[in-house]
Amino acid sequence: LWKTAAEVVRDELVRVDPARGDAYTANAAKYLAELDALDAEVRAKASTLPADKRVLVTSHDAFGYFAAAYGFEVHGLQGVSTAAAVGTQDVDKLANVLGQRRIPAVFCETSVRPKGLEKVLDTVRQRYGHEVRLVGGDDALYSDSLGAAGTPAATYVGTVRHNVDVIVRNLSR
Repeated sequence: LWKTAAEVVRDELVRVDPARGDAYTANAAKYLAELDALDAEVRAKASTLPADKRVLVTSHDAFGYFAAAYGFEVHGLQGVSTAAAVGTQDVDKLANVLGQRRIPAVFCETSVRPKGLEKVLDTVRQRYGHEVRLVGGDDALYSDSLGAAGTPAATYVGTVRHNVDVIVRNLSR
C-alpha cells in the first residue's frame, strides 16, 4: 500500500513540476526498490515464527494491514479507535485469548498509554496464572507516528523494521 502511495505522489509531482520529472521518477524508483527490499526482509523475519505464534496483541487494532501482509492475527484492546472506552468485556475477552493460548507478550504503542493492557495482564495472571510480558519503552511499537528525528525509526522504513524486530524477538521467547 505504501508503494501505491509513493507512486501516486511521484505521478502528481511529475504532473505539477514536469521540469524536474526525471528526478522525481529516479527518486521514486529508488524508494520503491527500498520498499521491495523491506517487504522481503519483513517476510523473512516473520517466517521465522511458526504460524501459531504470530499473534500480535496491542492497545488498539492498528496493525491490520501488517497482519494481512505477513500472516499475523491481531487483537487490539480498543479496536481501531484509541478514543474508545475499554470495558470489562473487552478486558475479559482479551485476557481469555492471552491465557488460553499462552501468548508470551503484548505490545505497547508509542502513541497509546499502556493502562488498559496492564489491566488485561493482571486479569490473565489472576485467572490463568500466566505471566505475559508487556513490551514497551524503547521497544514500543510505532503505529500512528514515526520515531524522533535522527533515530532509525524517523522514517517509515525504520518504523517497520523496528516493529518487526521487536515483534519477532518477543514472540519467539
